[in-house]
Amino acid sequence: MGDTGTNWSAFEAADPGLAAVVRERFGTYVHHALATLRADGSPRLSGIEADFRGGELWLGMMANSLKARDVRRDPRFSLLANPGEGTDMGGGDVRVSGRAVEIVDAEKVVWYVGESGAPVPLHLFRAELTEVVRTRVEGEEIVFQVWTPGHRTRVLRRGNDDSPPREDGVEGSADGS
Repeated sequence: MGDTGTNWSAFEAADPGLAAVVRERFGTYVHHALATLRADGSPRLSGIEADFRGGELWLGMMANSLKARDVRRDPRFSLLANPGEGTDMGGGDVRVSGRAVEIVDAEKVVWYVGESGAPVPLHLFRAELTEVVRTRVEGEEIVFQVWTPGHRTRVLRRGNDDSPPREDGVEGSADGS
C-alpha cells in the first residue's frame, strides 16, 4: 500500500502553512464529505464531522453505520472539506486522504467522548494521513499543493490550455520531463 502515513501533528510540523489552511477550511463548516469503499469496491460518499483534537484528526461514526463498516473492512478514505455555498471557496478546496485507524482502547474512546461530546455508541477512528491536497485558482491558473509523508509539499500549476502542468522550482513539466 505504499507509505505508512502519519498523524495530523506530524503533518502540521512538516508544513504548518498548508496545515493551517486545511484546518481553517474544515473549521468553516461542520459537515464534510467522506469517501469510502463498499464491499464490492464501488465508492460511497457520506456526510461526516471531522474533529481536530490532541494532535490528531478524528472521525467519529455512528455504531454499525455503513461508512464505519466500510473503513473497518478497508481503511482507505478521502475526506473533502465542505466547499460551502456558491463558487467562492475561501482558501481553496481541500482534501485529506489516508487510512482510518480504529480506536479500540476504551479509555481513549471515553477521553474522546468526554472532550468532544460525541454521542455514543460510536466507532472512533484516527486519521493516518497519506496525502493532503489543496486546490485553488490564482489568476488564470489552477494551483495544487500536494503533501505526502516524508516529502516536501509540491506545488503544481496548470493553465487553461493544453500545456502540461509545471511544478514550482522544477524545470519542465510536472513529471520532470
